[in-house]
Parts: sequence; structure tokens; C-alpha cells
Amino acid sequence: MSWQQYVDEHLMCDIDGNSLTAAAILGQDGSIWSQSSNFPQFKPEEIAAIMKDFDQPGTLAPTGLFLGGTKYMVIQGEAGAVIRGKKGSGGATVKKTNQALIIGIYDEPMTPGQCNMVVERLGDYLIEQVTISRKYGELGVRTKLLLLGMCDPFVLDCLCE
Repeated sequence: MSWQQYVDEHLMCDIDGNSLTAAAILGQDGSIWSQSSNFPQFKPEEIAAIMKDFDQPGTLAPTGLFLGGTKYMVIQGEAGAVIRGKKGSGGATVKKTNQALIIGIYDEPMTPGQCNMVVERLGDYLIEQVTISRKYGELGVRTKLLLLGMCDPFVLDCLCE
């Protein structure tokens, strides 16, 4: 699956009739791996500040989370793993993986919880894939998931088509 497919099919997906406003997968260096057509043009210093907060949790709290020049008030997250921001009726979630940043931006009627779920599940999935690859080497993803008992074979057949 291409990075663009992850954005189009997993981040910009429909959740109870709602979807993210914009989404992207970036390298931790700020390189764009994939993004929705309306993802805001960000500045390198915005990504550097995000990475600093992952390394030193709490550094964004006084200044805010900036994405494309838009300031979000930093709210609860998971130190070193997730940064969440709020602005009016919308917000943003940033999930750190081994090599990437998964970013979702939302507005009402999408809820913060829906945004968190979409962004964090994809991030967790990508982290698991790296862990599985390291543990089981060159086995196919289907075989690895079956060996780990992480997926029903029927469901896996549907996902791997």
C-alpha cells in the first residue's frame, strides 16, 4: 500500500458521517511522504518544535502547537507518543511512529475522539508492522499476523486482498 493510500483510505475515511479536514504522513525530518490535497503548508520550525516536544514533553504547552501557521492549544496527550491540540471547534492530533509523524486536523462535526482514533490507530498499526518485521524478518504480513494471533484468518483475507 502506498503512503497516499494510507492518507486517502485510512486517515480521510468516513467515521459516522464525518472525516478529517486534512491529514498527512511526514518523515520526522519534515519530509512529506503523503498528504491530503488541503493539508496546510507547514514550516520546518513547526515540525522541529513537534519533534522537540516528543523528546522533551511539555515544551509546546506554553507556546502552542503550530501547523501551517495555525495555533492550537496543547491539551492532554501521551508523552513521547501523541500530541493533541484544540482550536475553537476543531483541533489536531499528531502521532509519532518509529520514522514518521501521522497528523490529522479536524473541525466539527468530527469530534476530538474520532480524530484521535483515526490518527492513533494508523500510527499504532505502522509501529506494529515495524515490530513484526524485526521479529519475523521476511515473512509476509499475513503470515506474521497469523503467527502472532493478531487477526482472524477470515478478516485477514479480506484485508489482504
